[in-house]
Amino acid sequence: MAGTKKNSDLLPINQILAGECIDVMRCLPEKCVDMIFADPPYNLQLGGDLHRPNNSRVDGVDAEWDKFDSLKVYDSFTRDWLAAARRLLKDDGTIWVIGSYHNIFRVGAVLQDLDFWVLNDVVWVKTNPMPNFRGTRFTNAHETLVWCSKSKDERYKFNYEAMKSLNDDLQMRSDWLIPLCTGAERIKGKDGGKAHPTQKPEALLHRVILASTQPDDVVLDPFFGTGTTGAVAKKLGRRYIGIEREAEYRRVAEKRLAGISETPDLELMDTPSKRREPRIPFGQLVENGLVRPGDILFGPGKRWTAKVRADGSIISAHHRGSIHQVGAAVQGAPSCNGWTFWMTEKAGKAIPIDLLRQQMRAELAAPG
Repeated sequence: MAGTKKNSDLLPINQILAGECIDVMRCLPEKCVDMIFADPPYNLQLGGDLHRPNNSRVDGVDAEWDKFDSLKVYDSFTRDWLAAARRLLKDDGTIWVIGSYHNIFRVGAVLQDLDFWVLNDVVWVKTNPMPNFRGTRFTNAHETLVWCSKSKDERYKFNYEAMKSLNDDLQMRSDWLIPLCTGAERIKGKDGGKAHPTQKPEALLHRVILASTQPDDVVLDPFFGTGTTGAVAKKLGRRYIGIEREAEYRRVAEKRLAGISETPDLELMDTPSKRREPRIPFGQLVENGLVRPGDILFGPGKRWTAKVRADGSIISAHHRGSIHQVGAAVQGAPSCNGWTFWMTEKAGKAIPIDLLRQQMRAELAAPG
């Protein structure tokens, strides 16, 4: 309809919105954000001050925003903000919620009650945790992130190759060793103390945002605090929407974000996924002469070999079929990724056939 605005045109992009997160989220258009990162109140319910062995006071979380009258009240709050968040999330979007043992199990139950589909729980292992000064429990050295899609059947964004590259070409695991936010990264308030008691390290948000968004995607943080989510989103060429009720946190976040330059080259922030690349059948490599009929393919350690046929199938001593079918059959395995299993020889060097597939993709994408 003429004159109708898209949801994206109505969004307060790269802004920090003042107010209670539930009220503000209910005013935003539905299915308008690509990812949500939420660091909600932990409801620590601390009983009195905590002191170090030298009798100095530990600067813990004792702010009013972390206090709830009962678990029932906290659960109701959790249900309301997650329901509001679900309405804003695009169908292919995901939500990350971080918490401690005080609240994450209750949050996880509500997520499932609202039909979110849990993809992973990620353990953030703190390399420099605060000791348990009373010596009555184990040192609490981790927090948990729950990563969910909107439902079991929805496709979602996951930049698998980017995570693997970030981890020295090894598959990224769900235990992340990242230090607490300290030193120059820890933002100080007017009194010289911590501006926010639970400021998260940028390294943590870098991994979260890089894993599940693309450049120019919109990331929502309903508990914006001092703006770590927005800062990392801006550095990675993503857009953000922050919601924060505390005026002092908003002031600190606005100053922080104003000091970050816009990303000059979004192409450097792109993390292309093989799933988004055009499908190349093995037979297309044969048709184009990158592999020829009669060429020998071999598996790891040259333990298995197979010959290429003119129709793009391959044949070993006892099996014939696709590169995947024969790869599985020779190993006695239920399945096999033939692209990574088989290699061939070019100019005396062993070459993974997946490299030839990438060469084919590059030729198809070349202009002219």
